[in-house]
Amino acid sequence: MVGRLFALGFGLVLLAGAPAQAGDTSAAEACLRTKVWDGYAEGWGIRTMATTTLNLGGTRNYLVTLYKGNEYKIETCGDDHFANVDVYLYDLAGQVVRRDETSNRQPVITFTPEKTATYYIVLHARELAAGSSDGSVSMAVTYR
Repeated sequence: MVGRLFALGFGLVLLAGAPAQAGDTSAAEACLRTKVWDGYAEGWGIRTMATTTLNLGGTRNYLVTLYKGNEYKIETCGDDHFANVDVYLYDLAGQVVRRDETSNRQPVITFTPEKTATYYIVLHARELAAGSSDGSVSMAVTYR
């Protein structure tokens, strides 16, 4: 038993020291975890957190219910394989409710719904870094 735990721990240490590769989600997740932890000090709680890998022009959609009376912040972190990640919030009718206006790999949008409703969060791989074929992006929905 002790030998198995040592082997598992040693394997995790080796993985932690490995450089980020395309499709490796650790850099995006570490970036987002820092943002979430920093948000706790400002009164934000976490609603949802997810990570995905996207090719150039690729999208990932998340369905989420947002409740009246809460303020929401959708934060994202793309790894260094991205030059620009976009985040959109759509209502169920397909209308853009919010979108980021930045050109970077860590867009953030905030939203306070007037009523409880279901929305789509869409991550879009707008631009990859030179030499990259895909990248990992993490997204968190926080609220207060």
